[in-house]
Amino acid sequence: MIKNFSQKNMRTRCGIFFLFILPLFLVSCLGWILEKPSFVLREITLSPRSLIEMNLLLGLDVQNPNRFDLTLTSFEYAVYLNNEEIGKGRLEKEILIPSSSITQVQAPVAASFKNLGGSLRSIIAGMTGKDVSYKIEGKAEVKTFFGSFNFPFSKEGRIQ
Repeated sequence: MIKNFSQKNMRTRCGIFFLFILPLFLVSCLGWILEKPSFVLREITLSPRSLIEMNLLLGLDVQNPNRFDLTLTSFEYAVYLNNEEIGKGRLEKEILIPSSSITQVQAPVAASFKNLGGSLRSIIAGMTGKDVSYKIEGKAEVKTFFGSFNFPFSKEGRIQ
């Protein structure tokens, strides 16, 4: 009787242990299932807002390589031209990114002319045929049917 009670108690403990460990294994395997979305800068539109501020509108292509839809719930980013930060932005609206497709996203950035000192010269120089390097970095929060995940990202390139 004591031996039977001990075996039952041990099976119960193993079952509870298994229930707590199984979700950890599933989350660790999620990297095999969920691929990180990628962000590509397609265009930058400049529009003066006042004598000291300017709005930049970044045209981004967000690629979802997964076989299921993703929802971009939050998107924070900073924009750099020639390694100088020119502004930051944040999108709070939810954007559906269908499976295995590319979705275009418009991301606004408010920049002041004082932050654009050397970068403004770079932009003007870029219009005369010289390359201007850019970098966009930040984090994106993505919601799936598995849950919500934060993905840091960084994209560098040259504006020609």
